[in-house]
Amino acid sequence: MVDSTGCFFLNGLLGHVEIDAMFSSNGLATTQPLFSFGLIADVQYADIPDGRSFLGVPRYYRHSILVLQRAVNEWNTHQKHMFVINLGDIVDGFCPKDQSLGTVQKVVDEFEMFRGGPVYHMIGNHCLYNLPRSKLLPLLKIQTLDGRAYYDFSPVPEYRFVVLDGYDISAIGWPQDHPKTLEAMKILREKNPNENKNSPDNLEGPERRFVMFNGGLGKEQMEWLDGVLLDATKLKQKVIVCCHLPLDPGAANMDTLLWNYDEVMNLMHRYNCVKACLAGHDHIGGYSIDSHGIHHRVFEAALECPPGTNAFGYIDVYDDRISLIGTDRMESTDMHFSPPS
Repeated sequence: MVDSTGCFFLNGLLGHVEIDAMFSSNGLATTQPLFSFGLIADVQYADIPDGRSFLGVPRYYRHSILVLQRAVNEWNTHQKHMFVINLGDIVDGFCPKDQSLGTVQKVVDEFEMFRGGPVYHMIGNHCLYNLPRSKLLPLLKIQTLDGRAYYDFSPVPEYRFVVLDGYDISAIGWPQDHPKTLEAMKILREKNPNENKNSPDNLEGPERRFVMFNGGLGKEQMEWLDGVLLDATKLKQKVIVCCHLPLDPGAANMDTLLWNYDEVMNLMHRYNCVKACLAGHDHIGGYSIDSHGIHHRVFEAALECPPGTNAFGYIDVYDDRISLIGTDRMESTDMHFSPPS
C-alpha cells in the first residue's frame, strides 16, 4: 500500500513529499478538502456464530455490526462528512432466510444513524443471496423502475460519483427465467467448465473471474455509463466510480473481478475524467494505479475484523487527489491524480 508520504505523486518524480504542502494546478494550496465522506465495505452481518470463508479465513458475523456502529459514531463525531458510501454486502449469505428481511433492515437502520447526510448503498452478491432485487432495492433506498441498481450523484459541482451495478448480468438476484439470468448462465457455461459454477478450479489468471458469485454490466448500463462520462467531461467534472466488484487485476484477486472489467475499463480509458475506482468484495483489500493513471482501491472487509478491531474510514477529497484515512485494519492511502495530458 502507498504510505502517507505520497510516494506515487507525479509518477514518483517528487519522491517522498509532505502532503500538507501540496499545490493544485492553479498554484493555490489545497490543504482544505472540498468535502469528505465516510466509507465501509462488506459488513456481512448475520446473527449466527463465527465461521470461516471457503479459504479458511475467520469471519465474525455478529461483531461486524459493532464495527459499523463504531464507524457511524466516528463519522458523526467528525461532523464534516457530506455522505457515506457502503460498498455492498450488507448481510451474509449464511443469514437464515427467514431472517433476511429483518436483518437487512437492522443493518440499514444502523447506517441511518449517520447524521451528516445520505447513505449511498450498492448491492453485492451476499445481499442478493438474501433478497431479490424487488425487496432489496427499496430497503437500500436505491430508486429504480425495473430493478436496475446503478446511478450517479454530484455532491459538489467539481465531482461526480458513479455507482455501478456489478450484478446487472448475474445468476443471482433476478428471477430464474429473467433474460439477465439466462445471459449470465450462458456466460458461465461457456467460460467455466466446473459443475460448481462458484468454483474457479482449473481456470487460469483473469479467467478465474467467471464464477457465479461475480457478475457483469449489461449493454444498457454500458451505454448509460458512456453517457454519464461524456456529460461529466463536458462539465469538467472529476469522476469517482464505485462498484462492489473490483475493476483492476492489480488491485484484487482474479476470482473477485467484474466479468467484463476489461470492457468497462476500456470505456473509462476513452475519457480523462475518471480518477479513482472504489470497490469491496475482495476482503483482504488492495490498491493499484492502472496504465491510464486511474487509482483502484479495494477496501478491507468489516466482516473479517476480530473482536475489538475495525475496518472503516473516510476520504478527504481535494482538487488534485483523494486521501483515505483508514481506521485500524483499513490502510490509509493517498491517491494523487495524474496531471492532465
